[in-house]
Order: sequence, then structure tokens, then C-alpha cells
Amino acid sequence: MASSSAFFIFILISYYSKKSYGEELNNKKFPKDFMFGAATASYQVEGAWNEDGKGENMWDHITHKVPSPIVNNDTGDVACDSYHKYKEDVAMLKEMGVDFYRFSLSWSRILPSGFDNEVNQLGVEHYRNLIKELRANNITPVVTIYHFDLPQTLQDLGGLQNDFFIDRFVDFARVCFREFGEDVKYWITFNEPWSICNIGYGFGWLNATAASPGIGEYLCSHNLLRAHAKAWRMYDEEFRNDQNGLLGITISGNWFEPSTNSSADIEASETLLQFTFGFYIHPIVHGDYPEVMRKNVDHRSALQGFSQSRLPKFTQDEVQLIQGTTDFLGINMYTSSLVTLEESDDISNISYTADTGVTSWQPEEWESSGSSWLKVYPKGARQLLKWLGTNYKGIKMIITENGYSDNDGELEDDKRISYYQRYLSNIRDAMEFDGVDLFGYTAWSLMDNFEWINGYSQKFGLYQVDFNSPNRTRTPKKSAKWYSKLTRTKCIVDDCTE
Repeated sequence: MASSSAFFIFILISYYSKKSYGEELNNKKFPKDFMFGAATASYQVEGAWNEDGKGENMWDHITHKVPSPIVNNDTGDVACDSYHKYKEDVAMLKEMGVDFYRFSLSWSRILPSGFDNEVNQLGVEHYRNLIKELRANNITPVVTIYHFDLPQTLQDLGGLQNDFFIDRFVDFARVCFREFGEDVKYWITFNEPWSICNIGYGFGWLNATAASPGIGEYLCSHNLLRAHAKAWRMYDEEFRNDQNGLLGITISGNWFEPSTNSSADIEASETLLQFTFGFYIHPIVHGDYPEVMRKNVDHRSALQGFSQSRLPKFTQDEVQLIQGTTDFLGINMYTSSLVTLEESDDISNISYTADTGVTSWQPEEWESSGSSWLKVYPKGARQLLKWLGTNYKGIKMIITENGYSDNDGELEDDKRISYYQRYLSNIRDAMEFDGVDLFGYTAWSLMDNFEWINGYSQKFGLYQVDFNSPNRTRTPKKSAKWYSKLTRTKCIVDDCTE
């Protein structure tokens, strides 16, 4: 009986090591030079919001509003206290055996006024110390220059909707390259332009400012792309020869699955992919917005009585400035949606969504997470990577965020492990069968942190953080131990082949 039970257990373990939630898992190892890492962002983890000369940023301002727009009136005033506990953060990263750490720089910690006339040396020293600690532990820093936390001084002047932002960003980027570039080889200019512009200025909630649908997101994106390009050109001309780094941008969005096999729904998928990913990649690769965006927005703008399109146009000089300005492409991917064309003759609706002519939704039967927007659909990861690889050949890519949320930060987080396994299996399939050129993967997030409007109500961390403890005690979850094994074996199941 004992021997037969042992055999049954062996078969069971073997079965579940190759399957997750009934899905067959890819048992090929990731390449030896493939990098695994973890990520955070400055406002979400640092705390120390008004210490050591740091200026106010837009999230300091938003979270201190009365009444607060944040769930449970949460703030990032202390957050995970990573400003003081960065060595503990690095020890956690080392414990998991990651190859790199993706983090962002707080603009207002380095330039308190938002302008480069005053550099806060204590802020600079903090990031130097973090980078030094990472390198001492053989962890590569991957640094995002802008991750949502604009200095409030610049937000008061219109933020990214004001084209004066372009040169202010280039000034900040120059300070970053000058102060940290000798020790940083991977730079990301912007995290999630779509979120910054569409959620921030179109819908209004990411900035907790007045919404400007159909106009604000296009102004923001036009300025962001020009700022990215000018920063890339500046790095290329002033720093690359000495520092030999790589500079990219991180984009984000859902995979949009056609709701049926009809040509109309396939067209809807392509349209929304172009309005989401092509919105930013197309100008960088080809010098201009996707044709379907230009056609739709120009047409609707004219019907609505605008004297010119709500989607700005690049000058010929700007086309040449922007085209070719990335060394790699970061992809933040979490979920998917179903789509169909939305036939409507109503032109009174001035909005990005109406411009797409597409409606999207997530079926109730898809597996849920702790976030209403994050439904689990692993095969969407492969489909998105395949689409990107097909449409933008020759660009190296890295997954800069992928993760799963719950609401209680439980330590026995088997659903998070299953999510990682199934998504990584599809990512490996994209590399193996679709020829996608992918060089790294980043788990979001290293630890539970401040999730913007949702405060601390959603937990994405590999490490649990006790936000009721003054010490912000960190405890590894089961997923951290699983991820540690992944980083060392390059394998998502127990028994891998080369």
C-alpha cells in the first residue's frame, strides 16, 4: 500500500509539474543568457515623501487631497519605506537570485523644483547607494526615468499636455545620465505612455485631474514621444560612447482577442492593437502614427467641426527626430479583452474610445484576480508577443512587468504561481515557435506596494509587506520561493529539457 501510494503521489506531482489549471506547460528551459528580474517604482515603495530635500510630486499632492480620491485614504508617505530599507530590498532580490532589478527615479527627489537649476545631492546619493548595493550583489540595475510621479510644479503648468514638458524631461534625463550612467546600462525613458496619457489626461483618474477625452491623451502622447526621442538623441550624442548603455521605452496594454472569427472582429482586434501599441511604437519605428489612427481621428474631427485633427501631426523634422529612437522595447502585460466593431453614426462623442470604433470587454467566466481589470488569459501573452514581433521586426523586447494581484497578500499564493507558470509558458512558446526576440522577464512586483488609486488594497508582491508595522516587515511568499527556483533553473516546471 505504501509503495503504491508513493507511486500515485509521484505521478500526481509529475502531472502537476507539467500542467497548471489543466493547461499544458512548456518544459523547455529559457536560454542561458535570458534574464529574470523583479520591479518596483519610486512612489510606490520609497516613502520618505518630504525628507532630505525632496520636492512635492503629483502623487504627494493627490494623496493629500481632502477628500482623498485614494481607496482607504492611503498615501505613499511611508509606503514600503524603501528609501531607508533599500539594502533590505537588495537582500530580498539576492535571495531570489534575480539577474536585474527594475526601479524608477523620483524626479522631485533629484530635482526638487522640477527644473535642473537645483540638483538635490542627497537624492542623488540615495540612488548612487542603491545602484552600488545592487552591483555589489551582481544585480544589474534597469532604471526607469519617469514612472508616473511628475513634480507638482510641472503638473501645475499643464504637465505633459504642455509642450514645454519636452525639454524639462530632457534636462532631467541628462542629469540622470550624468550622475548614474557609468553604472547603468539599461535605461527606460517612460513607463506605460498609454497609462500616463489615456488614463491620466483622457480619463483623468491617474492624475486625479479634469478629464480631457479625445484631446488630452493625444496632446500628452505627442509631447511624450517627442520627449522620448529628444532624450534618446541626447544620450546618443553626449553619453553613449563613454557609457555604452541601451535606452528604450516601456509600453503596455491588453491583448485584444477577436470575439468571433469574422473579418469584422479580426479588424476590430487589429484596430485596437494599433490604437494601443502602434500609437507609440509606430512613430518610433516608422516616424508617424498608424494609418488607422490617422484616418479615424482625422475623419471624426472633421465631422465634429474641428478646424484641424485632434491627433496632432509631426513635422518632417520631427519624423526624422523620432524614427529609430529605441534600442529595445519594454512590454508590460497582464491581461486580455475580447473585441468587436461598434457600428455608430453618432459623432457627438469626442473620445479616444469613439475614435477606435471598437468595443472591448472581459467575459465573466475568465478567471479573476484581486483587480477588477485583471482577468487571467495566459494565451494572450503569446498572441501579443507574436503580433509585436511580426509588426515590428528587428526590435529586441523585454517583459518589463507581468504579475497577479490578490487582496490580502496571503503567503500561500498558489494562484500567483499558477499565473506566472502559465504566462511564462506562453512567453516561452512565443520565443520557441514564433521567433520572438525576447531577452528578459520582470515580475511585478518585488513586494506589495502602493497601487495608485487603489492604495494598498491590491497586492502584487512576491514578498508580503506588513503596512501596519513601523518596520514594514517583509516576508517571502510561496511565489518568491518558486521564483527563486525559476531564476536558478531557467525552468517553469520541475522537469525541463534544454
